[in-house]
Amino acid sequence: MALKKGDTLFIVLILVVLAVFFAISGEETTSHVPKDEIHARFYPIIQNEGKKAGEKFCGECHNEKQVPFPEGHPPKFRCLFCHKLDRD
Repeated sequence: MALKKGDTLFIVLILVVLAVFFAISGEETTSHVPKDEIHARFYPIIQNEGKKAGEKFCGECHNEKQVPFPEGHPPKFRCLFCHKLDRD
């Protein structure tokens, strides 16, 4: 059974898409939420009530005065969209 031109183009397209996904994937660059004594109290809240319930407390410390955001940081109201919880 010979491949038709359309089949070959489809296979090439799939390979290109997979190559792009492979090229853009890489090491995770965002930091994790540490499971230290400061952050430990939020883990049960997040586990029981969800990420949005826990994110309400991030601004208490992570603000311009205490722990400022780096330049170019995305909006601060969805912290746990990027920053993952430690699983230890």
